[in-house]
Amino acid sequence: MSATESADPNRRDFLYIATGAAGAVGVAGLAWPFIDQMRPDASTLALATIEVDVSAIEPGMSVTAKWRGKPVFIRNRTNEEVEAAKAVKLDELKDPVARNANIGADAPATDIDRSAGEGKENWIVMIGSCTHLGCVPLGQQGDFGGWFCPCHGSHYDTAGRIRKGPAPENLAVPVFEFLSDTKIKIG
Repeated sequence: MSATESADPNRRDFLYIATGAAGAVGVAGLAWPFIDQMRPDASTLALATIEVDVSAIEPGMSVTAKWRGKPVFIRNRTNEEVEAAKAVKLDELKDPVARNANIGADAPATDIDRSAGEGKENWIVMIGSCTHLGCVPLGQQGDFGGWFCPCHGSHYDTAGRIRKGPAPENLAVPVFEFLSDTKIKIG
């Protein structure tokens, strides 16, 4: 029997396993930079949530905040605006879906389902991009006292629901919550 025929099979198995493991580590080392680059940038993560102080917003006023590179409308509606929005019948709406990320996409577009909820019906938070072509509507304007997109003539009411014009959907409501009576967390 020659020396090669009498080699220990355990040694050969060990060499195969060691070579395979070294190859796997090498492939993982080469692939990691490509996998790591898919993570969001630190500036993107920093904008994932924002907190907005709303203590200075009087009834009838609104502010625009920037979240994820988009304008967000925050409005403290008057009691008259809330009552007018509640009085709108769902069959009069062009888009009867709430588009509220807090409650789910299939909820009806009632005023309470688009506002901050019970006890805070006067507050409404919406992404300020027209659902037609992404323009930024002007606040406290239009036929329904809400928002008006001058680019193509879309009219939104005080609950951000499309009432007239080419826009197909209501203004979207992002995930938000009141951290206190004067601070809103968006995202």
